[in-house]
Amino acid sequence: MQPSSFPVWLDIEPQFPHSASQVEPSIIDCPVGTIPVLRNSRSGTIEAPNIYGVSSTGVEREAAGIEYRDDVYGATVTINVWEPKVNKDSKDFSATWVQINNGAGEHTDRIGAGLIVNPSLSGDTFVRFHIAWTNGLEKKACIDQSCLGFVQVNRKWSPGARMPHVSIYDGPQWETKVNIFKDLKTKNWWVTYGKNMPIGYWPSSLFTFLHDKGNFAFWGGIVQGPTATSKAPQMGSGHFASEGFRKAAAIRNIQIVNENYTYVTPEDDLRLAHGTSNPTLYTVDKFRDDTPGMRIYYGGPG
Repeated sequence: MQPSSFPVWLDIEPQFPHSASQVEPSIIDCPVGTIPVLRNSRSGTIEAPNIYGVSSTGVEREAAGIEYRDDVYGATVTINVWEPKVNKDSKDFSATWVQINNGAGEHTDRIGAGLIVNPSLSGDTFVRFHIAWTNGLEKKACIDQSCLGFVQVNRKWSPGARMPHVSIYDGPQWETKVNIFKDLKTKNWWVTYGKNMPIGYWPSSLFTFLHDKGNFAFWGGIVQGPTATSKAPQMGSGHFASEGFRKAAAIRNIQIVNENYTYVTPEDDLRLAHGTSNPTLYTVDKFRDDTPGMRIYYGGPG
């Protein structure tokens, strides 16, 4: 019930010029052989976050970040933790997300993980850690444990858990790391949090197009819901990317897992793009190669 191996990290110290504390999850120590599952009595279908996918009728979407179109066997990112404002009475949500796809149009498999403020799912406006997946052939979308498929193995932490610390505008900053990667031996897709703490995995048998590898990766912010364009919620810190560190939200250490099972920085060529779907609401700025990975600031007030 652990990954058979982890992708190889390049042993390089990050050169991020600013400091931020690592968020450690609140620990629930369940007995061996059991896991914590967040009970949720909210009714209705919850739309899973996705980028450039087909949504339910009436669901709008905006996004800002980086996309990469080529073979990928994993993706990692360090997320600057913020709690964007989302109207509690709406069905919209705001996410900072890493996602891997394969397929085309309606027939696209997706897996993703990150931080979401989603009142219609959680009943509150706190930022929480979530995972989601979509089977494009069966048109089945699930978030956390809303349906069978994702195998949770961590007995101390569960998808849906509230983040115990968030960044403060022009104040202390918090961040956390999210990894998604394919296990070479089992072929399952693992998600880990922080310093390679396994949360669980998606069996490769869940998917048709993602069975072997992905062909698209995304890192950044997504707002989604019935009014995500007309009455768009905040993304990231709620401030535009140009404000920079401690004011705008950041994502860094952006890397992919290649065919050699090694984390590498995506090459800045025709396969890589960064931008926003609506620059009047959300922006991307200060894009640069980092060591390791890439870094951008993103977000806005909506």
